[in-house]
Amino acid sequence: MFKRLFPHPLLSIVLALVWLALVNKVTTGNVVLGAILGVVVPMLTGPYWPRRAKMSNPLRVIEYVLVVLWDIVVANVQVAMIIMFKRNENIRSHWITVPLELTSPEAITVLAGTITMTPGTVSTMLAADGGSILVHCLHTDDPEEVRDTIKSRYEWRLKEIFQ
Repeated sequence: MFKRLFPHPLLSIVLALVWLALVNKVTTGNVVLGAILGVVVPMLTGPYWPRRAKMSNPLRVIEYVLVVLWDIVVANVQVAMIIMFKRNENIRSHWITVPLELTSPEAITVLAGTITMTPGTVSTMLAADGGSILVHCLHTDDPEEVRDTIKSRYEWRLKEIFQ
C-alpha cells in the first residue's frame, strides 16, 4: 500500500519542498497543496519509470551538490567578467564533444542539467548511442581543458553515485 501511494518517496518530498519554495510562503494551504502534488505527480509518472535509479553513496551526493554550487558561483563571476570586459571579437566560444562513461539515463540527465546550470556552458545534444554529449562553451582558450574539467569534477562523482 505504501509503495503504491508513494512510488518515489524522495521525489514526493522534493516536489513538496520545491512547491513551497516556488510559492515563497508557508501556509497550511500551500503545505497541503505541496503534499498533494508530492503524492499525485509520482503516482501519475510512475509507469514511465520502469527502473528506479539507485544512489549508492549519499555522502557523494552532498559533495556533488556542494561542488556544483561552488562552480555556479565561480562561473557567474567569470561570465560577468567576460560580458563586462571582453570585446565580442575576443570571445572564443567553442563546441565541445564530451565522451561519456556514464550509462545510467538518470546520471546523464543530471550531468546535462549540471552543465546547463553552470553559467557559460550549455549541454545541447546527446549522441544517439548515449556515448557523448555536445556542449557549447561561451569562452575558452582550451576546449580540451573544459572537457577534462567536466569529466573530472562531475562525471566521476555521478558515476560513483549512480553506478
